[in-house]
Amino acid sequence: MKRNILDTDLYGITAEEHSRGRSNMEVVKEMIAAGIKVIQYREKEKKMCYKYEECLEIRRLTKEAGVAFIINDDIDIAMLVKADGVHIGQEDLPIEKVRELVGPDMVIGLSTHSPEQAQDAVSRGADYIGVGPIYRTYTKKDVCEPVGLEYLEYVANHIHIPFVAIGGIKEHNIGEVRKKGAKCICLVTEIVGAENIGEKIRRIRDAMKIEVSS
Repeated sequence: MKRNILDTDLYGITAEEHSRGRSNMEVVKEMIAAGIKVIQYREKEKKMCYKYEECLEIRRLTKEAGVAFIINDDIDIAMLVKADGVHIGQEDLPIEKVRELVGPDMVIGLSTHSPEQAQDAVSRGADYIGVGPIYRTYTKKDVCEPVGLEYLEYVANHIHIPFVAIGGIKEHNIGEVRKKGAKCICLVTEIVGAENIGEKIRRIRDAMKIEVSS
């Protein structure tokens, strides 16, 4: 049985264009140092050779630290660098075909935006789902309208595979997301764009604790 890689509080994603001039490697090192246990590599615009080289190095860093490494979309790179998982969207290859490629052991995550997509993901064998965008987000160029907290609450109450809440989540609203049942939460620009990533992650975790206990 595959381990639940989302059995943790924060899910990190790379976004070099929002990283204040820092490389993905620098950002990943800071995330690892701050105790983030799952990191996804997501770079849409880079050439394949650069993505492969970066993923090789991030795979090395994450493996040494015992951190789960997910690659967005690029199934071939995920297989080549022996990532722990791959994350796909609704318009990517069908999940059954991805499973044929990656085999039984690699984790497959699928982005979902509605109760119907969540149920479909479960029935077709996703290991976890992304739930979002919760709020409006400008990190991705082809993003759909926000799904809001109502869909998150639906997933928390009706879907029995792990999920990560994502999309427009910041330090100031993460408490609302926790209250609706999200245990694992992804913040992209809020983390990679922070002046001090370690300090920002500490503040995010404080905000999660304060809001949930209040």
